Amino acid sequence: MSKVIVAGALANKPRNGGEAWVRLSWMRSLEALGFEVLLLEEIGADVVDGASRGGEVPRGSAHVDYFDEVVRSFDLDGRAVLMDSCGRWIHGMERSELMAHVDASHLLVNIGGHLTFEAIRSRIPCRAYVDIDPGFVHFWEAGGISGARLEGHHHYFTIGENVGRPGCLIPTLDLRWHPIRQPVLISDWPEDPEAPPERFTTVASWRGSFGPVQFGGRTFGLKVHEFRRFMEFPTHARGTFEIALDIHPDDGADLERLRDNGWIIVDPQEVASDPLAFRRYIQGSGAEFSVAQGIYVDTRSGWFSDRSTRYLAAGKPVLVQDTGLDGLLPTGEGLVTFSTLEEAREGARRILDDYEEHSVRARDLAREHFSPEAALAPLLDVTGVAP
Repeated sequence: MSKVIVAGALANKPRNGGEAWVRLSWMRSLEALGFEVLLLEEIGADVVDGASRGGEVPRGSAHVDYFDEVVRSFDLDGRAVLMDSCGRWIHGMERSELMAHVDASHLLVNIGGHLTFEAIRSRIPCRAYVDIDPGFVHFWEAGGISGARLEGHHHYFTIGENVGRPGCLIPTLDLRWHPIRQPVLISDWPEDPEAPPERFTTVASWRGSFGPVQFGGRTFGLKVHEFRRFMEFPTHARGTFEIALDIHPDDGADLERLRDNGWIIVDPQEVASDPLAFRRYIQGSGAEFSVAQGIYVDTRSGWFSDRSTRYLAAGKPVLVQDTGLDGLLPTGEGLVTFSTLEEAREGARRILDDYEEHSVRARDLAREHFSPEAALAPLLDVTGVAP
């Protein structure tokens, strides 16, 4: 059985159930394909309160506690390791056991270049970089801004499926980017037949972790900039529209406008702070409505949200802003895209007028395009690593 290491962030993003699912789904999907998988996370002292001057991360911190909580919830003891950026063990198997596993591993799946500790990374014979922020990473690197962490890999994958194709504005950096999709295990997302169809929801950060990107005389914006274009949507459409929204008090004027236009705003820390709560929130929804980051839209990146894959897997239709998905995924049933307020209104009407059919098709789409076999086929083909 081939061994794979998935490197990604859990403790680095505490109380964020959606981000945890990204890493968990990669791990669980590779396991479903027959690989032996270890989840490895590197955390820097700069993100943890109470870290020592020498960079040592305290084991009683909120970050480490969250890592432990997720590991226990998904029975990952012995299959998940947390270490600091100097390679010191924090949680999981001992260092000697970890290094033995590393030396026996065939493939590193490095989500966002998360693993940087070279003494471990360099020992894995095949290293795949997986970009889940198309545009940000590429523009940073092209503009000479550090942080992309692209070096040291053999293969490069991106969920921006149009990167490198005509019409997409994202620079390739003279690398061959292979399109890949975020995997999801259908069995992780049982349907809730009691959820009200008319309840459209999403989980979002108003500004996210990154600022707008300036490149080539243009500014590529964030989700906040796209949502402002659709502020009035609930006043034009059937259904109720709710956002589990992470928004800073400084954006109080935006929050007031959202509520004035009929948006229901809930706290993601209350409804989606861990993977199990995040799943319950999606299962209790009828469908998803969401805009995308402006950078994904304006570059025609072909990006599709990992969050939306989970709505689909749970049998929830998805109504999302178009990022250049034409020809990549079938749209119109189960997955409905929009570019204008009128198209969004019409999409909501279509979903509610034939909800049962859209729900069935949503789950079919998840199975056909985001199952481990479908989503991860490019990874296996390009790397040549088999279970």
